[in-house]
Amino acid sequence: MDDGKPTKANWWSRPRPDTRGTSDDPAVQPPHPVDVPPDAPAPRDGSAEVPAQSDGTWAEPAHRTDLPSGQTQAPAAPAVPDRSAEVPSQPGEAWTEPGAQPQPQPQPQQSGGPAPSVAYPSGPVPSAAQEPGAGERPRPLHDPDPYSTPPYGEPGPWAPAPPVQHPAATPAHGTQLPPPHGGTPPHGTPGPTPHVSPQPQPQHQPQAPHGVTPPGPPGGAQGAAPRQPYDPWNAPLQQVGSLPPETREKRDRRGRRVLFIGVAVIALLSGLIGGATGAYLERNGTGDVELRQSDVESADRPKGSVAGIAASTLPGVVTLHVSGDSAQGTGTGFVLDGKGHILTNNHVVEPAGTGGEVTVTFSGGETAKAEVIGRDSGYDLAVVKVSGVRGLKPLPLGNSENVQVGDAVVAIGAPFDLENTVTSGIISAKERPITAGGEKGDGSDISYVDALQTDAPINPGNSGGPLVDSKARVIGINSAIRSADDSSEPGGGQAGSIGLGFAIPINQGKRVAEELINFGRATHPVIGVTLDTEFNGDGARIADKGRNGGPSVNKNGPGDKAGLKPGDVITEVDGRAVHSSDELIVKVRAHRPKDSLRLTVERDGADREVTLVLGSASSG
Repeated sequence: MDDGKPTKANWWSRPRPDTRGTSDDPAVQPPHPVDVPPDAPAPRDGSAEVPAQSDGTWAEPAHRTDLPSGQTQAPAAPAVPDRSAEVPSQPGEAWTEPGAQPQPQPQPQQSGGPAPSVAYPSGPVPSAAQEPGAGERPRPLHDPDPYSTPPYGEPGPWAPAPPVQHPAATPAHGTQLPPPHGGTPPHGTPGPTPHVSPQPQPQHQPQAPHGVTPPGPPGGAQGAAPRQPYDPWNAPLQQVGSLPPETREKRDRRGRRVLFIGVAVIALLSGLIGGATGAYLERNGTGDVELRQSDVESADRPKGSVAGIAASTLPGVVTLHVSGDSAQGTGTGFVLDGKGHILTNNHVVEPAGTGGEVTVTFSGGETAKAEVIGRDSGYDLAVVKVSGVRGLKPLPLGNSENVQVGDAVVAIGAPFDLENTVTSGIISAKERPITAGGEKGDGSDISYVDALQTDAPINPGNSGGPLVDSKARVIGINSAIRSADDSSEPGGGQAGSIGLGFAIPINQGKRVAEELINFGRATHPVIGVTLDTEFNGDGARIADKGRNGGPSVNKNGPGDKAGLKPGDVITEVDGRAVHSSDELIVKVRAHRPKDSLRLTVERDGADREVTLVLGSASSG
């Protein structure tokens, strides 16, 4: 690994004194002049530091002979070979050969002049083996280095050890680090000029042979700083692994991050504080309570809405209070025309009889006396009239044939004498056969209605009131309810509505109202036969005998003309099934007199169809 280079002496071993053959008194030790460049300045403080010799070794300071009497010098360092014969002891001294006579020292020139030339002997420089006292060379403090490690800073097979750092605070970036006190400066840094103690001048200085150049200081340069011994423990601290300078972009990004975090924290704290404050104020309040309320809006509503329908219908609806000799009651009616005719149910005005009193109250609060124009128990309809009343608003009439199941309807009346009550619902069914009345026992007060079923709430007091469609047109007259006590009588029972209300179709009510107004009585369509009410089979059976033992089929009546006979069972009317005698009556009364019906008759187990023209019978 030496690459063919000559091996140098291991000079880095610190010498120690060899006491063999030497005196113990340091005062008698021979002086050891050292190699000093001719132009090297003298030490500043008189210390014992000396420059390195020409072969790279460090010379020990010579024994001080110029001390005052009675003052001794400190013990000297271990002895090194005496090379005073080849190294001048003081600046300006010439090189001499051993045994030669000293030459006169040239006088230094004035400041600013060139340095004087020195002559050296031409003979070779004696080696260490030829020097006096070579056998007294001191031993190293440790064994020689088997790897021949070169001095620090020079090339060699082994890399120098890195400097050891002592724990200390790292100065700011860019700060110049001063060399540590007492330490060795970094490699390549000029060190302080050594101070050499004055040495005794020899009396004779031999001149150097002609043509021989005296050895200079290490490095070959005159006046260069001497090499200092390597001490890893006094090496200056270095900033190893220091962070690179922070860029402006990183600083700006860090500033924005800090700003964002600060804003987020402030917003969070503000929200928490605001929420807590709001909750406290809401719970405890700050003073008088003031509730929010919407502003006044227009009273107008869409015509198709319940509110719109009620607004246009209520002015034509009235409440009837009836009193008689033995009973009294409350019901509802509606205005038919501008002459003061009002349509209602027969069971509403029946308590008045012939000497009772009927009072009409309009939606605006006006009241008026009314008289009964006509009534019919079979249809449960009646007409009363008021006189001297202006500003009447008749309600428009619709067509019950156009009504479909599911259509929206509104019922208006005075349930339990609560006038101008509005409820809404839909048409639940059509052509629902119902019967009402029958308190007299002879059947003369029973009404047969092919009714419209609705779930609009109808209660006692709604009887006779209008059932209107989405266009505020009357399509039925509220007449009966099915309550929880299983009562189907008009106005009967006080349990209230359970969503089963029935209304007389307006088509039937219109015809009856016209007859009552024009003639004072109504006509009923008939088929001219007596039905067996005790028959439990499917259909309506013609009885074997009529009332009072007469024939069950009236002679020359509509049934007789159609060929009906006692015992025949009528199962269909115009293609619709009939399950009982009441249903047959309801189907017949849903028509006008002289209307034609197509009947399906079962006789002797065979079905046959007959055509029948309805007759007429006056209500008594």
